[in-house]
This record gives sequence, structure tokens and C-alpha cells, in this order.
Amino acid sequence: MSRILVLLLMISTFALASEAGHEGGTDIVQRTVNFLLFAGLIWYLVGEPVKNFFSGRSQGIADELKKVQEKLDESINLKKEALSEISKAEKFAEELAVSSKKENKILNDNIMLQCDSELDAMIKQHASKKDFEQRNMVRDVVETIITETLDKSSEIFDREAMANVILKKVA
Repeated sequence: MSRILVLLLMISTFALASEAGHEGGTDIVQRTVNFLLFAGLIWYLVGEPVKNFFSGRSQGIADELKKVQEKLDESINLKKEALSEISKAEKFAEELAVSSKKENKILNDNIMLQCDSELDAMIKQHASKKDFEQRNMVRDVVETIITETLDKSSEIFDREAMANVILKKVA
């Protein structure tokens, strides 16, 4: 209401300040009535479409805001899910690292035990092969000595002398 009063005072100020006011006759009442009729007619013709436009615009903005809010809520939920998946993946990676270290330790121990057993077997095999070769060498030496002695004994020595020679060579 105060706006209307201020508006009328402003209009009347312009009307009274015009040259028509100096001559003594003013047509402020007619101008005011014409303005009010014009404003009322404009309001009557344009008011409803303008209200519809702005209410539709407000509704469109509200709908867009609702869609944006839904997308924001959905993205927040997706972010939470992604963070939970990341935490699960990190836990899985830690468990996997721990289990792989344990498996590595077990495999390493098994390999070391297997290597130790193979090394022991190789040492035993080497010792037995060494003993076998020593026996073969002793047998070859004894055989060559006996052959030499027999060859010589048939010519020069008798059996007692031969036994003494064999004992001396073997000792």
C-alpha cells in the first residue's frame, strides 16, 4: 500500500511540475485515471501469462534442482561404495601380502630342506663312489702285483718267498 502511495506522489509531483500547472488548470486526475486504467489493463492482459511464465520457470528450476540433488545423492552413494570397495581392496592386498610372505617363507624352507637333503645324498654318493674307486684301485694294484709276482715267482722264487714279497708290497 505504501508503494502505491509513493507512486501516486511521484506521479503527482511530475504532473504539478508541468507547465499545465502554471496556467491554473491541471489534468492530473485524468492522467492518473488513464494511468491506472492502462496499468490495470496491462495487468489484466499480461499478468496471468507472466505469472504462469514465472511459476513455470520456478517449477522448471525446482525440477532441475531436484534432478541435480538426486544426481548428487547418487554420486555421494557411489563415492561411498567406491571408498568401501577401496578399503576392501586394501585389506585384501594386505592379507595377500601377508599370505604371500608366509608362502614364500614356507617355500623357501622347503627348498632349503630339499637342497640340504640332496646335498647330503650327493655327499653320501660321493663317499660311496670314492670307496668304490679306492677298492677298485686297491684291487688293480693287488692284481698287478700278484701278476708280476707270479711271473717272477715261476722263474726264481718259491712259494714262501712269493708270500713274503706279496706281504711286503701290500703292507
